[in-house]
Amino acid sequence: MSRLFIVARHAESTLNFERRINGDPSKPVGLTDKGREESSELGVQIAGIPIDVCVHTEFPRTRETAELALGERGVPCVVEPLLNDIDVGDLDGSPLETYREWKHGHPRTIPFPGGESLDQAAVRFAAGFEAVLALDAQVVFIVTHEIPLRYALNGAGASDSLDGPVHELRNATPYLFEEARLATAVERMRALTPVP
Repeated sequence: MSRLFIVARHAESTLNFERRINGDPSKPVGLTDKGREESSELGVQIAGIPIDVCVHTEFPRTRETAELALGERGVPCVVEPLLNDIDVGDLDGSPLETYREWKHGHPRTIPFPGGESLDQAAVRFAAGFEAVLALDAQVVFIVTHEIPLRYALNGAGASDSLDGPVHELRNATPYLFEEARLATAVERMRALTPVP
């Protein structure tokens, strides 16, 4: 039987609501009331699937989403920093529009001021998903961020762009990958990001 990986973006955070960007896990950015409701709904959607292990990032919003979704199921959780959101450096806390303007005005190879580039992040995400694939578990529940999930979805579909055709993703929505497709996503992330 093929292994199953359930990947979700975290539920709505306070900065999602404020349309501001956060790439620093040390900032205490939690979920909104709506985000907590979304997490509970995510739990309903995955309730019928036996989960061996949960993986979340260092960000409080992913941990909180995972805990609320899993409830009292007793699923062990591990932290995978390689799947952390992109480090936007000096733009942390900026309006989403400022982040997008900077991103669209620079190639993927150029790091955000004081942070990392989109290509550097993609290579990191590939390593993070590879670490998840190495876990000794049949069913893995992963709570991460929009960009690593978007890259995984587009990579699994063998797209020539990590940013498309899938682009904007809803919070707290489960996406299913069987093992070979997630491995394909890792390969595509590396192939499309020639970072040494």
